[in-house]
Amino acid sequence: MLHDILILIAGLLLGAVIGFFGARYFMKSYLKKNPPINENMIKALMMQMGRKPNQKQINQMMKQMEKYQ
Repeated sequence: MLHDILILIAGLLLGAVIGFFGARYFMKSYLKKNPPINENMIKALMMQMGRKPNQKQINQMMKQMEKYQ
């Protein structure tokens, strides 16, 4: 009985460790393929909306994006 419980706990811990490193690897590869937003993307987005952004507006948007990451 105790042996079964120990095997169950060991299996859960091993699964959590493998899951953590698997998710970490997946997120690193995802961010490498799809980098987070940068100043050029913000500038293009604002120009598509019909606004001519200045550097102050771009910096404000970058600060907002960093706040939520």
